[in-house]
Amino acid sequence: MKSSETWSVGETARRFGLETHVLRYWEDENLLRPARDPAGRRRYGRDDVVRVGVIVRSKAAGMSLEQVRVMLDAEAYDRHQVLEAHIADLDRRMAEMAASREMTLHALQCRAHDIATCPRFRAHVQDVLDGALGAFVTERTA
Repeated sequence: MKSSETWSVGETARRFGLETHVLRYWEDENLLRPARDPAGRRRYGRDDVVRVGVIVRSKAAGMSLEQVRVMLDAEAYDRHQVLEAHIADLDRRMAEMAASREMTLHALQCRAHDIATCPRFRAHVQDVLDGALGAFVTERTA
């Protein structure tokens, strides 16, 4: 990709599998600032395309546009707090995904007809059951 190369809003949107209105919205939200050609059409340069990639990856990771805005703003006073909170959220979700993967692997290999009756399978959801059962006890005693 040449540094002087630019792309239209349609070309940029297609490159990322987005609708053009998404890029326009992100521009309205001050996440993107593409240049304009003499006719006033948006022209996305390499740096703009990188920003789109950052936004796409961040959204896929569960960040809100406000979190993305803060991440992309080196002057944001709460930048590190926002990013540390997102990392903590990612760590929590990754742990949940790992637990779900282990449960699914067990289900795949288990010989029980009704997987929910398998004691070893139940161990994979015990933490969820403990929280749910604790909620039932709290409701009944309240």
